[in-house]
Amino acid sequence: MTELVRVLRGLRLVAGSPRERFVHRLAVGFAVAALILFLSLLG
Repeated sequence: MTELVRVLRGLRLVAGSPRERFVHRLAVGFAVAALILFLSLLG
């Protein structure tokens, strides 16, 4: 569990404008959604 938290902290974008942070969060959200979809199709 701590490994997951460490990875998620690494995904955060600390610097940048609000627009860059929004785009980064959107990209991470799409990546997580794609991973969940892929894993659900496997199972």
